[in-house]
Amino acid sequence: MACPICSKPAEPAFRPFCSRRCADVDLSRWLKGSYAIPGARAGEEAEEGFDPSNSPENNSLHRVAKSMDTE
Repeated sequence: MACPICSKPAEPAFRPFCSRRCADVDLSRWLKGSYAIPGARAGEEAEEGFDPSNSPENNSLHRVAKSMDTE
């Protein structure tokens, strides 16, 4: 297996990386937000994809729990 940062052979102590340095480079990229899954922004998703029939009030488990609270 090759190190995902520098492509050198991975060392068992730092797997899947070859060294502490490459592991730290990867961690730094995660913390900076360099690794991200592309997609719609949260506000856009809520406006476009809102389905009132899928709201918690219409969920059967929510209705059961709510009815148990009132008893």
